[in-house]
Amino acid sequence: MIKSAQKISPINLTEPVITRYFETLNQENFLETAKLFARDGSLTPPFESPIMGQEAIADYLQQEARKMTLFPLQEALETGETDHIEAEIKGKVTTPLFTVNVGWRFILTPQREILSVEVKLLASLEELVKLKDSRDYTRS
Repeated sequence: MIKSAQKISPINLTEPVITRYFETLNQENFLETAKLFARDGSLTPPFESPIMGQEAIADYLQQEARKMTLFPLQEALETGETDHIEAEIKGKVTTPLFTVNVGWRFILTPQREILSVEVKLLASLEELVKLKDSRDYTRS
């Protein structure tokens, strides 16, 4: 983890829909974020079951993603055999309480809709324990 006071400079991403995903989340415009997904798209948060469909994704983000700032720092793109585009993004998420390393795995349709996003915490066991403790504190 890094201290919140450090300056984090996000990269310019190749795919506009992925750029828009990060922009709308950082603006807390969760309805617009959800509209970037295909009708049957899914968002899989860390340690949770997939959230399916635009409305469910918007509701989930409204409850869970407030006051988060996402910083994409590294990108790898590839085109799969089915014409889907896969993108691996590594970066950081900051909240008022913590900063954590995160990985996002995007699958885009040929029409450039988000078919799925899987979010993984890229943290050590010690960092995860601190993260859990800070989440427990905020919910009590």
